[in-house]
Amino acid sequence: MSADLVIHNGRVVTPDAVLEASIAIKDGKVLAVGASEAMPPAKETFDATGLHILPGAIDDHVHFRDPGYPHKEDWESGTAAAAFGGVTCVFDMPNTIPPTADGKILAAKHAIAASKAHVDFGLYGLLGDENLATVPELLDGGIIGFKLYMGNTFGKIASPDTGATLELFEVAAASGKRVSLHAENNDIMERRQKRLMAAGIHDQFAHLAARPPVVAIEAVSRAAILAEWTGARIHVLHISSADELRPLREAKARGVDITGETCPHYLMLSTEDYTRVPGIIAVNPPVREKRNQAPIWQALLDGSIDVIATDHAPHAPEEKTRNDIWTVDCGFPGVETQMPLMLTEVNAGRMSISDYVRMSAYNPARIWGLYPRKGALLPGSDADIAIVDLGREHTIRDADIQSRSKISPWDGRKVKGLPVHTIVRGRFVMKDRTLMDTKGWGRSVHTIQQMPAPQIRNAEHTMQAITAQRSAGRREQIA
Repeated sequence: MSADLVIHNGRVVTPDAVLEASIAIKDGKVLAVGASEAMPPAKETFDATGLHILPGAIDDHVHFRDPGYPHKEDWESGTAAAAFGGVTCVFDMPNTIPPTADGKILAAKHAIAASKAHVDFGLYGLLGDENLATVPELLDGGIIGFKLYMGNTFGKIASPDTGATLELFEVAAASGKRVSLHAENNDIMERRQKRLMAAGIHDQFAHLAARPPVVAIEAVSRAAILAEWTGARIHVLHISSADELRPLREAKARGVDITGETCPHYLMLSTEDYTRVPGIIAVNPPVREKRNQAPIWQALLDGSIDVIATDHAPHAPEEKTRNDIWTVDCGFPGVETQMPLMLTEVNAGRMSISDYVRMSAYNPARIWGLYPRKGALLPGSDADIAIVDLGREHTIRDADIQSRSKISPWDGRKVKGLPVHTIVRGRFVMKDRTLMDTKGWGRSVHTIQQMPAPQIRNAEHTMQAITAQRSAGRREQIA
């Protein structure tokens, strides 16, 4: 048997080891991994001398703004940025226009993504009180999971109250799909923001004051209790504070199916950067005091936090530089810069490159039911590969990134370690830091997702069960 491509002389990175090995690829999948002399003949060979070969990163948290906000980003520019960042699969959030709340909207979004994407993708379906009835349509239409907004953020998706959240978790538990959570208490944030606005306080620190750590502590704790009761699988997004680690760890210790993610800006930026990049640094939840960084790093390394993602949230420069913080659009691009930033920390000795593979590829693939098709370099895995030069120095420049949003807090930051080639299902989508002609190559991964069977708890107490029981009882009385 011959291969389509054999990559020779690289260092293959797994979650546990770094191996001097070659990789053979055929029909978009890994055919073999081993010694150079053991590889089959190939139509094409590639010399990766001096480079590390990683499973492509899976970013489970991006906002590509398409449809609805094409001036901020679209699927073509967003996935081009992913390709430059060594990211071979992205999961896009539902707060577009219209929100991804029913089957028709989901189908339209699938069509847009499939026509433009350079890398593979999954689509979240909105999980909210207003679209409870359309959840079956989302499941039938193909989603990677659900997104539930416990707190407000860009797009102003309504936050369900606790009663609705319980019912939504019941529905999600029955589906087996995981629910990603924007875990902030909306009541606290809105009350504090109204008071601050009424007092005429609108500087960049006011945004932080409106969202103290207790909003996350409460939301993570509440979500964990409801997930424990229902059997719902939940994923806590963008962990920003040391304080929310306690309810996360306690829930894991109780056996709750809860996972968590953080982002580079919570690991590497702090309130000390607010004056340097006011407005630009605004994001939900906010970048916090420096004291939070070390505990979040430790949680990422000890496995309490499972995933490194980006919350890639692009906006136009004029939307990030307004003088009133309450009118600034929150978020900034990150899918292209995450890997260089984290590889810089590998070079600095903060973690090993195997640690990085675990949190960027292996864990997200496992959590979302894609392993070992994704997140691994094993025979039979999709050939999704980031080939990186750990010694290459680079300066991040907003003007040079692929995203349409040319404004971020990373502008001018020096990094060491850069993806130089990116392969998606056996095809180069970025080669020698040049984008290939691969628009439309990406495909949805929901077709290969295999989540474990649902683990429903307290089924007799669900809203569906109690209403069915009462309806049956009334019919018996009438009869």
